[in-house]
Amino acid sequence: MGETDLDIVVVHQPEETVLALAGELDLATAPKLSETVAAELRDSPGRIVVDLAGLTFCDSLGLGTLIVLSRTAQNQNTFLQLRNPRPFFTQMLDITGVRQGLNISPE
Repeated sequence: MGETDLDIVVVHQPEETVLALAGELDLATAPKLSETVAAELRDSPGRIVVDLAGLTFCDSLGLGTLIVLSRTAQNQNTFLQLRNPRPFFTQMLDITGVRQGLNISPE
């Protein structure tokens, strides 16, 4: 079985910082996302957008990581928004019932 990977491209814009994810968010890659968000929070951006368009897989640990990061950002007066979720991801949110704990924008 091949090693899972997650690429994160960070784009700083005047209104927000966008983290574009590509690959899989799971046990092996969640720490990379956590470290990236923590680094961005040091600059106190008003909004961090996690673009999920390139996300191909997310397990329960990946989902839990997104929930924790959303709360962490909120505690630091930053709005963390998930953008462009794929159908598998929104279905997982509906099944687990955690959609209300996340800020999700379709585009």
